Amino acid sequence: MVLAKRVIIVLSGKGGVGKSTVSCQIALCYKEQGLRVGFLDIDLCGPSVPRMLNLNKSSVVQSTSGAWVPVFYEPSSQSSKESHVQNGASLRGGSLEVMSIGFLLNDETDAVIWRGPKKNAMIKQFLTDVQWSENLDLLVIDTPPGTSDEHMSIVEHIKEVIGCEDVFENKVGAILVTTPQAVSVHDVQREISFCNKCKLNIVGVIENMSGFICSHCSHCSNIFSQGGGKSLAAKKNLTFLGTIPVDTNIALAVDKGENIE
Repeated sequence: MVLAKRVIIVLSGKGGVGKSTVSCQIALCYKEQGLRVGFLDIDLCGPSVPRMLNLNKSSVVQSTSGAWVPVFYEPSSQSSKESHVQNGASLRGGSLEVMSIGFLLNDETDAVIWRGPKKNAMIKQFLTDVQWSENLDLLVIDTPPGTSDEHMSIVEHIKEVIGCEDVFENKVGAILVTTPQAVSVHDVQREISFCNKCKLNIVGVIENMSGFICSHCSHCSNIFSQGGGKSLAAKKNLTFLGTIPVDTNIALAVDKGENIE
């Protein structure tokens, strides 16, 4: 079984650093570049991806083989409707198909109160019982914060699906999301340790909420300090992928389920 040509797992040491927002924008940006993208949300207790993509009223269906069919993302803005999905691929800008436990809940506010074994079984189902499109270019996986059941399960089951340690190391990578302040940077170092122990290559580090952009004068104020993610990347000899400011346009895009222009 081949999940995708490449897999990106998005990790963070703390909650509230904007990891799911970054995951959504990664998936949407690659879609806009013409790639066929799968987006798997394994934050089982806090599935926010459906709402961020304006898919919270959607639900999955089962194929004739009994597999779950992921939900296909269609842009909500009028200017993007020319790229609507047809047979799993848009007329321009690639395609994006999404799977989340949020699609399986009777009510999006229902709490998921599961212990480790049930979480492990669900994540395995997401990888083996979801009918992803053939020839996916990229699978983006959004995770909960920390290094717990979900993280161990996703790495173990991807290795099982791929079936080769060398292929896993070459095609699966992690992007680490942190905010600039010291407490977040300290916690993300645990993610680096996790990746090293699991032989999960680190693609790079993103520093989110790095400065606030004033909507009136465009001045950037460093309300959460600055440079923590960049200094961590340098210290650990990792690629620094860049900074993302606190910007009201990002919040609006997330609410509408759109990518940042």
